[in-house]
Amino acid sequence: MCLICQRIELIKSGDNPYFVKELETGYVVIGDHQYFEGYTLFLAKEHVTELHQLDPSVKLRFLEEMSLVQEAVSKAFSAQKMNVELLGNGDAHAHWHIFPRREGDMKGHGLNGRGPVWWVPWEEMIAEEYQVKGIKLEDLIARLSETLNQMIK
Repeated sequence: MCLICQRIELIKSGDNPYFVKELETGYVVIGDHQYFEGYTLFLAKEHVTELHQLDPSVKLRFLEEMSLVQEAVSKAFSAQKMNVELLGNGDAHAHWHIFPRREGDMKGHGLNGRGPVWWVPWEEMIAEEYQVKGIKLEDLIARLSETLNQMIK
């Protein structure tokens, strides 16, 4: 079973502390590490590795919901710009990386901090100091959940 499928199973059993909300085509979760505060993932319910493997109606709904999630992330975490990517090179299960961006958020990486998130070395992005838990995690989940709920009404 892939890592994303394992995390979805944890959501279904109530054991994924990063879970925010279930939508029709996927699950919204706060990223384990918050180098970019508000980093969120949107995990496809269906195990596919590519968008084109989804039934066309599911694919369109998945894209629509991803857009809704990225808007909610932007609002909840006061983003100046949003970065959204569907990669799957490491975890071959369709999932979106949703990064709220702010001026100076790259802390010296790249051209005056202006560049893709992946210019920050992976080891730095997942450093222990950026692992989110406890009250901080609860706050991130509450902010995003509240914003999503307001938008979905």
